[in-house]
Amino acid sequence: MFGNAPKALWTRWIEPDDRNRIGLACRALLVRDGDRNILFETGIGVSFPPKLKDRFGIIEAEHVLLESLAAVGLSHSDIDVVVLSHLHFDHAGGLLSAWSEHDSPRLLFPNATFVVGQRAWERARNPHFRDRASFLPDLNAQLEASGRLVAESGDTSEILGDGYRLRYSDGHTPGLLLTEIATDDGPVVFAADLIPGTPWVHLPITMGYDRYPERLIEEKQDLLTDLIKRGGRLFYTHDAGCAISAIGRDERGRFHATEKRSDAELNA
Repeated sequence: MFGNAPKALWTRWIEPDDRNRIGLACRALLVRDGDRNILFETGIGVSFPPKLKDRFGIIEAEHVLLESLAAVGLSHSDIDVVVLSHLHFDHAGGLLSAWSEHDSPRLLFPNATFVVGQRAWERARNPHFRDRASFLPDLNAQLEASGRLVAESGDTSEILGDGYRLRYSDGHTPGLLLTEIATDDGPVVFAADLIPGTPWVHLPITMGYDRYPERLIEEKQDLLTDLIKRGGRLFYTHDAGCAISAIGRDERGRFHATEKRSDAELNA
């Protein structure tokens, strides 16, 4: 998760367990826009068989996203749009039902339109040897068969409408979709794996999963500079303790997260 940063450095931020794993979130964002329910990503889900669940440290037995929706009075059938930054399993796996030894996982969200970037969709359908294990072929096939998949390439979306701006990034994976959401408190960018958590706000820190780390650093710099100018915030998918933050810059010009808010504070 920290690329070529030495362990002595990154353990200041996150302490690993005895198997050298770290705690991460797979956080989704629900936006209630008028009478529409728009869901940004679906997390990792529980469609993996037991062996893979153990490998990735998926500790939950139930589909946490479905439980979280139920807690606010919704089911997956009530979601109108699902926006997917990309189709790696830890961001899109929650689209599928729970694993069963008797049945294959099925696509959930029967009334939703699925929005993804065009190049991210092409990558999922034709992955590179290096990252093909990050995709779920059965999910790709079910999305395509649904007839409800929309692949975007512009900076706006007819499906999302006003108040949403689409950005794209190539450093982590080609065509990563970053959605900027207009709010009364300024823009919020769903950062996905461009900036998965607050430690990665620091420009030199990248992941070993990133396809083009130098390009990713440049993309981060452009985004963070822009957000500071406009009073914007970042929403984090993988930070276990922080869901959203503003961005600051110290006297040496280094970016850092400010005004951090946890899930509990965000939902209050």
